[in-house]
Amino acid sequence: MALLNPFIYFNGNAEEAFTFYRSVFGGEFARVARYKDIASADYPISENDANRLMHIALPIGKSNMLLGSDVMEHRGQVMVNDNRYTIVIQAEGQEEADALFSGLSAGGRVEMPISYGPGGNYFGMFTDRFGVQWMLDFDPRRGENA
Repeated sequence: MALLNPFIYFNGNAEEAFTFYRSVFGGEFARVARYKDIASADYPISENDANRLMHIALPIGKSNMLLGSDVMEHRGQVMVNDNRYTIVIQAEGQEEADALFSGLSAGGRVEMPISYGPGGNYFGMFTDRFGVQWMLDFDPRRGENA
């Protein structure tokens, strides 16, 4: 099956957000490119956009990537309120779910604390401090590390 890798747009704070995500998920960036890296006479980049991130990639787990970019100033802003998407993480165990929920929600807004629900899943929802919505889920019927 093809991989699904979320791509998040930011309003000039992609580097700060991805540094935070790396502190939670661990690992090293697979790629970091700035708009100034593609500047040329045919494609000038404004001084305000030069250091913004054109592309960043953070490997997560065995085969996933979290990808992102800053929107260039002349293209406007991306929505922050009434968020633009939700990222769902299927944890391999309750301990991993707790660690990711705690780490990613730090400084954000918890909408549903992580707990076991009527369906038996260990589930929680929050918006991180960068305005990105997340859902964290662990299904114990799949077993730890299943």
